[in-house]
Amino acid sequence: MGRVLIETSRPSSSSSSPASSPPPTTTASTSITETVNGTHHFRINGYSLSKGIGIGKYIASDTFNVGGFSWAIYFYPDGKSVEDNAAYVSLFIALASEGTDVRALFELTLLDQSGNERHKVHSHFGRTLDSGPYTLKYRGSMWGYKRFFKRTSLETSDYLKDDCLSVNCMVGVVKSHTQGPKIYSIPIPPSSMGHQFGKLLETGKGTDISFEVDEEIFSAHKLVLAARSPVFWAQLFGPMKDQNTRCIKVEDIEAPIFKALLHFIYWDSLPDIEELTGINSNGVSTLMAQHLLAAADRYGLDRLRLICEANLCQDVAINNVATTIALAEQHHCSQLKPVCLRFIAAPGNLLGVMQTDGYKHLKESCPSVLTELLEYVASVNEHSASLGRHGNDLDGSDIHGRRVKQRL
Repeated sequence: MGRVLIETSRPSSSSSSPASSPPPTTTASTSITETVNGTHHFRINGYSLSKGIGIGKYIASDTFNVGGFSWAIYFYPDGKSVEDNAAYVSLFIALASEGTDVRALFELTLLDQSGNERHKVHSHFGRTLDSGPYTLKYRGSMWGYKRFFKRTSLETSDYLKDDCLSVNCMVGVVKSHTQGPKIYSIPIPPSSMGHQFGKLLETGKGTDISFEVDEEIFSAHKLVLAARSPVFWAQLFGPMKDQNTRCIKVEDIEAPIFKALLHFIYWDSLPDIEELTGINSNGVSTLMAQHLLAAADRYGLDRLRLICEANLCQDVAINNVATTIALAEQHHCSQLKPVCLRFIAAPGNLLGVMQTDGYKHLKESCPSVLTELLEYVASVNEHSASLGRHGNDLDGSDIHGRRVKQRL
């Protein structure tokens, strides 16, 4: 979109003024001239049947709107001018609505249909205009080419395929307006939607479904759950929905986790873990994040799953990394898994990890991850040993013993 900016200002008076007079003011405005662009594709089927229609007679596209005006493409199979004796085809873009002195830029493109993209382009865009945009005086005014293409050449070219021509027309209507200083200042408060939905959960008004989790009952709203989770949508409104949608028993998830899940669905944020569990401990926060990640994956809450993944990346420790890497494998956490591998392979960590209950669980539940882990640790150790063997070489070497030049 083209744009021309013209700034104007009112200079302050240089003459002295009485002490009681207010200070002189300076104002500014900007004139902006730009184009409103639009493109129309016109396909002409049955070209050979249109030949002989008569000089000056045309085939018209449907009208299309750009910049508040209607436009149409006119194709003349036998040409527009009698003096050319039907030797050329003509192509024009016409103003099809009421308007006077409509200023615009145009581009007419006959598409190469061989795939070589050697299109025939006539364009105002992207070049300096000596006389400025073209001005159409009234409805029916045209811009284009009487001798757009020699007909004998057109009929043996790649522009004609299966007796069809394809034309693109771009129109850029010139618009001008002036911007002055804003005379208003309206502060826009942040969205309170999450707070309002959260209050809806807290008050319990309008709830129409309950969940039994570990003998604890949680009430909610079907539409809110379905809007936030594709799994809840299928469970509550899909063709395979549960028959009893008044109270659904939820298995394999603990009550605090489900409560945190509902909190996120309504508030779009994580709850305060200490307030939720009554315990202030990093270990509890990590355990909650692990279970909540699994619940988020179960109910298709991708944003919650990523939040939990990011939190677990920060909280990796010897006593939880084995459990966390198993979780990363099961729930396809592409960034969490490499973080765990690097942590375990760090000097002094592997032995401590192997003493944890999580490592024993990892051996039983994810043997493939254990194999990957041991291979990763072995490669790191091999790399470290190789660096140690060649550390005194003046030029240095890579892990395979090849000479490499040291970098400063």
